[in-house]
Amino acid sequence: MKKKRLTWVDVTKGFLMILVVIGHYPGELDFPLAKYIYWFHMPAFFILSGLFFKPVFEKGLMKPTIHKRFMQLIVPYLFFLVSITLIRYGMEIGSGNRELSWYLNDLWTLAVGGRFIRGAYGVFWFVTTLFFTYLFFLWLTKKFNRKKQFVILAIFYIIAHFESIFAMHVIGGKPSEAAQSIPMIWNIDVALMAIVYFAIGYYLKDFWMGISKRWMAAAFTVSVTAVLLDSFKVIDYRLSMKFLRYDHFLLDLVIPLSFTILLVGAFQFITARLSLSWLRKIEQHSLSIMYLHIFADIILNDYFTYGLIGFTAIGLFVPIIVSILINKLLPHGKLLLGGFSPKKKSEPIPT
Repeated sequence: MKKKRLTWVDVTKGFLMILVVIGHYPGELDFPLAKYIYWFHMPAFFILSGLFFKPVFEKGLMKPTIHKRFMQLIVPYLFFLVSITLIRYGMEIGSGNRELSWYLNDLWTLAVGGRFIRGAYGVFWFVTTLFFTYLFFLWLTKKFNRKKQFVILAIFYIIAHFESIFAMHVIGGKPSEAAQSIPMIWNIDVALMAIVYFAIGYYLKDFWMGISKRWMAAAFTVSVTAVLLDSFKVIDYRLSMKFLRYDHFLLDLVIPLSFTILLVGAFQFITARLSLSWLRKIEQHSLSIMYLHIFADIILNDYFTYGLIGFTAIGLFVPIIVSILINKLLPHGKLLLGGFSPKKKSEPIPT
């Protein structure tokens, strides 16, 4: 049962990672594919992350639990951040950029992170947000009973929407620029929204483990209706967690959940019949794909011309190759790719 469960989770995450790559395609498409991908792919990642959350109640286990999560998320984050930055700076120096103020300003932006770093670092916000979402939820489940947890989550959800209203309608302008008008290191404030999706994965664990046909049908109906209403301009729904754009208090739950239910249910059905090992392989290298797919395009698009398919292929295969090389050639390569596992304390042999 456990093996089957992990199979569909890995396959779903692998497919979502492909959507992440497609969502960053810089070219124009006739169909607003990226818009619909953004409706659900990031919430789905947080939901699936919450699915396997384990609360910690013992005092002595809190510190090692946080340390483990730090090693799995923040160490690879810093590794890829520094690696990409060194290559970028090498390219800048090679092109003749010797302006010290440019490098100092860039380093400050990289330190702040989150929505303030763009270009090659476009998805780095997700990891820091996930880390703080995990910490917040760890604190929530340890300090409060279930009823108080729900109340606090509701307050977080409301605060997140008020922040979005302030950014999108009071500050106004482009969402990316409006969000950057609100100072925040590492997109910690986005955790106020992310923790709600994370909690849905955790609290509804039994539901996610086996999506029924009835729920699949309902999710399909809601998802198709939302796309049709959007295509006929009855609604203009958008969701951008990175840039604090939460357009609708109700739809920000309904639409991401319906698409995630549909996706998870579909892969539970398919993986019961097919292995889809290629999607599992993608999931195994998802960290490198996330960090490197945009940077791979930045380096290669000066030498090659390609459309969406070529962009997606480069965004998947180049990071996978780099991931394999890191694991095989660099000391502690597995650790740098998020493969940290704490050493189990050996128990004394009874005499």
